[in-house]
Amino acid sequence: MLLIPCPYCGFARPEIEFKHAGEAHLMRPEEPASDEAYAAFLFERDNPRGVTAERWRHAHGCGRFFNLLRDTVSDRILVAYKPGEPKPEVTT
Repeated sequence: MLLIPCPYCGFARPEIEFKHAGEAHLMRPEEPASDEAYAAFLFERDNPRGVTAERWRHAHGCGRFFNLLRDTVSDRILVAYKPGEPKPEVTT
C-alpha cells in the first residue's frame, strides 16, 4: 500500500483515502478546436515508464486536488505539490 503525502494536510495517509484523477498538467485545446483535438484532450493519455506527473484527490480527508510525481517502475512517490505550482525537477 502506498503512503501518499497530502500537501494541504501536511502528512502522509494510506492510498485508500485518495482517488486517482489522471494525468497532471493537461491543457484544454484553444477555441475554436476541432473534434479531433477535443477527442485527444479527453481520451488520449501518456503512459510513460518512469517518473510521471499525476493528479490525485484526498477524498477522505481535506477533499482537495493536488499533483504527485511518482515513479511508475518502482511505485515510489517523489514529491507532492499543489496545483498551479510548477512541476518540480527531481533526480531519481
